[in-house]
Amino acid sequence: MQERTRFAPSPTGMLHIGGARTALWAYLLAKQTDGTFVLRIEDTDQARSVEGGIENIVDTLDRLGIHPDEGVLRVDGQLTDVGPYGPYQQSKRLGVYTKFAQQLLQQKDAYYCFCSRERLDEVRKAQQARKEQPKYDRHCLTLTDAEVEERLKASEPHVVRMKVPEGKSTVSDLIRGDVTFDHKEVDDQVILKSDGFPTYHLAVVVDDHHMNITTVIRGEEWLPSTPKHQILYKMLGWEEPTFAHVPLLLNADKSKLSKRQGDVAAEAYLEKGYLPDALVNFIATLGYNPTGDRELYSRQELIELFNLNKVKKSGAVVNFEKLDWMNKQYLQAATPEALTTILTSQGVEPTQTAVRLAQVEASRATTTIGLAERVTQFTTLPDYDKALLVWKKADAHDARNMLLAARDYVAAHPQVDDLAAWETSMKEWIQEQGIGTGNILWPMRIALAGQKVSPSPFELVWALGAEEAQKRITHAIALLEG
Repeated sequence: MQERTRFAPSPTGMLHIGGARTALWAYLLAKQTDGTFVLRIEDTDQARSVEGGIENIVDTLDRLGIHPDEGVLRVDGQLTDVGPYGPYQQSKRLGVYTKFAQQLLQQKDAYYCFCSRERLDEVRKAQQARKEQPKYDRHCLTLTDAEVEERLKASEPHVVRMKVPEGKSTVSDLIRGDVTFDHKEVDDQVILKSDGFPTYHLAVVVDDHHMNITTVIRGEEWLPSTPKHQILYKMLGWEEPTFAHVPLLLNADKSKLSKRQGDVAAEAYLEKGYLPDALVNFIATLGYNPTGDRELYSRQELIELFNLNKVKKSGAVVNFEKLDWMNKQYLQAATPEALTTILTSQGVEPTQTAVRLAQVEASRATTTIGLAERVTQFTTLPDYDKALLVWKKADAHDARNMLLAARDYVAAHPQVDDLAAWETSMKEWIQEQGIGTGNILWPMRIALAGQKVSPSPFELVWALGAEEAQKRITHAIALLEG
């Protein structure tokens, strides 16, 4: 079956890593079945929506390579509805929700509630004092049709509540199995607020049905609300989708992952220099591993192997040290073309020298920012103290002679494109000449890099090229002779 999945975030801030994982898993399931992945924006809570929130969600998903097939997308720089079921932004669909709220009222499956906030607070406090589960006491359910009509005509503030029937609901969850809820524990949820906006509960049911969503993947915090949604599906005569409630993401202390303990926005890690593919690999395997025998998966492998039944029920601890490790693996495996893109993104001109330095330094860097910083350390020669050129117990005279020999060797062997062959050749020459390895390679390293910690002199010659290498060695000789 071709799945239609969706990611339906609220634009209340930057896209959380947990939200990115939900979006990714929904995307993987859709792609695995040649189906459709939809991005819908649930912005019915206008008070919590933030300016730029929708743009951040759309753009961060795009940077991660999680591309929706339908929904709110950026087209020619503008946010646009793409697909046959729009609008895909709930605040633009109010008439649809009102229509179904009216249908539920006519069916007597919903009712008007005129209770004030103060009364509701008093009822809740009394229930808590009796150690009862707080829920609406159905005070307004006793109103006659005439009383309701009179209060509506008087424009009294009101909401619409669903009337939960007696019985039980069983959620057949792909991750958690069958979970049964007694309707005695289910509140008569508000489905239409006093401002005319629907609550999440009505809007999500209407939209998932009208957009033909087949599998709903969302956070486990929505599991207790699912019986309310099942009840609404039955009231409206609709077939419910399949549900999968994914586990929470946790800090190391097993608390819920939150801003209080560090960055939780996916965009923040992209800005810190983590590669999209590495971040996707990391997020995909939080609480789930396709095969269990390795950590690294290509995007195509993630699609082909995805299986919700393998997702763990318990919360997943987010270990950012693993993200560091993963990013290092992706940097080391990056092609020269990929490194060119990385350097460009960090404002470094991707010359042949820069790209080769990036190839050399990739194993030593954790992020793209760190890699760019390492590359720029060696693209230009810094000022350095000539005393650095002297190896241990040697002297300046020995260092000068060693550099003269090194320069002559580089000049005689300018074809350095095959790094391994060039390194082997020079090492054999050093041995043949009976030269101390440290005596020649140390001043050569300093001459090429201008600092103690650097790639090997062989790697530096390969990256810089024979001509630039000779120039830098000549400069070092001049310092020693000065």
